[in-house]
Amino acid sequence: MLDVSLSELILIVCGLLAAGAFTGLLAGVFGVGGGAVLVPILYEFFRMFEVPDEVRMPLCVGTSLAIIIPTSILSFRAHRKKGAVDFSILRSWAVPVVLGVIVGGAIARYAPENLFKLVFIAVASVSAIKLLFGRDTWRFASELPGAFVMRLYGGVIGVLSALMGIGGGQLSSLFMTFYGQSIHRAVATSSGLGPLIAIPGALSYMAAGWGKSSQYGDVALLQWPYSIGYVSLVGLILVFPASSLAAPWGARMAHAMSKRKLEISFGIFLLVVALRFVISL
Repeated sequence: MLDVSLSELILIVCGLLAAGAFTGLLAGVFGVGGGAVLVPILYEFFRMFEVPDEVRMPLCVGTSLAIIIPTSILSFRAHRKKGAVDFSILRSWAVPVVLGVIVGGAIARYAPENLFKLVFIAVASVSAIKLLFGRDTWRFASELPGAFVMRLYGGVIGVLSALMGIGGGQLSSLFMTFYGQSIHRAVATSSGLGPLIAIPGALSYMAAGWGKSSQYGDVALLQWPYSIGYVSLVGLILVFPASSLAAPWGARMAHAMSKRKLEISFGIFLLVVALRFVISL
């Protein structure tokens, strides 16, 4: 391990615990797994420990997917209690989303670091523009498309979510609002995609990074051996307890907010994420 002072170690631990709480809150409010917050935070965390650029981003994404498993489950349970989840949409998306996640995990083994960042920037920016400046008239249709198109969308959501390290909430929410669904229903239904994406996604990244978790060429990938493939057990253990505790509070906040406040809050949040990765490019 790198030489780290006690004060620096305490700062890292407290920072990751705070990140976990913030992630859980956002997961409940926006129906997302919190990956859009976790990935940039983990990126800086691994940079401090000199993880090579070539593998830093997939390590962040894989770790994020593992962390959001419990968060996404708790967020979904909280929204389900409110009765706002559309289970017919979840059933049509279940298989294509999982298949898309597996494909995304396979791509992660060979993709350059900037691909992950570019996917993050593109998706977050489009989502933010729709939320901040969009009108109810910005629609593809007033009703959801047929089964084939729904499955196609599900596969795309799975691939992109796996490359971003997110629970798919912002992608599926964007899709549903373009087809006339209310933001509250979109957020609640999107929360159900989290476990479908996070579980196979984390397993895919473990497999994709197998053999790279301790060495990358002649350079040590991590300064400690606590990782499985592209999933850091250190990040998982420190972040997920706080995120799990905060998720139900976020869900209560979401149902107490007006439609416009929820849209503006989510849009600003996504813009900040996009700008962060533009700077890193």
